[in-house]
Amino acid sequence: MGKERLAAFSDGVVAIIITIMVLELRPPHGTSLVAIQPLLPVFLSYVLSFIYVGIYWNNHHHMLQLARTVTGPILWANLHLLFWLSMVPFATAWMGENRPSTGPVAVYGVVLIMNAIGYTLLMTLMIRHEGADSALARAMGRDIKGKVSLVMYALAIGLAFVQPVVSLALYVLVAMIWFIPDRRVERTLKAG
Repeated sequence: MGKERLAAFSDGVVAIIITIMVLELRPPHGTSLVAIQPLLPVFLSYVLSFIYVGIYWNNHHHMLQLARTVTGPILWANLHLLFWLSMVPFATAWMGENRPSTGPVAVYGVVLIMNAIGYTLLMTLMIRHEGADSALARAMGRDIKGKVSLVMYALAIGLAFVQPVVSLALYVLVAMIWFIPDRRVERTLKAG
């Protein structure tokens, strides 16, 4: 089956996720700049989550550029990823409303690691479908960044029970690692 419907559906879901997140932002109840200060944690949580959703959308788009077709299991894996992406607004709102606290920071990490697992599962199924010698397989390589991210998320979840601020720093660090564009797909497309 063609990949176009999967891409269009995924794009729509990501757009809705971002819309839900921005609708959670409430204006301050005052007219001075000081009135914004209590909302800063909510806004910073939104910015971090927006970056994460953008990273997944970007990488998903690149991965689909290299795919020729999709299968039923790939569709289900994509839905699995979209489910966990759809949990980002909830985790973002809870974390933003409750300063760096153990429960919200740990749940945010669980959502992040499940997104990473979902993306890894989708990528694995797509590579298996396309073949080990496919352009997709060559572009994804050994996925060192993906594996390092999983370890960092797991570490951050555990640290949330000891030092939630350190967990947040690790979440920001992983986002920074992925925010730097990964040129593997562009190189593969140019070579192909």
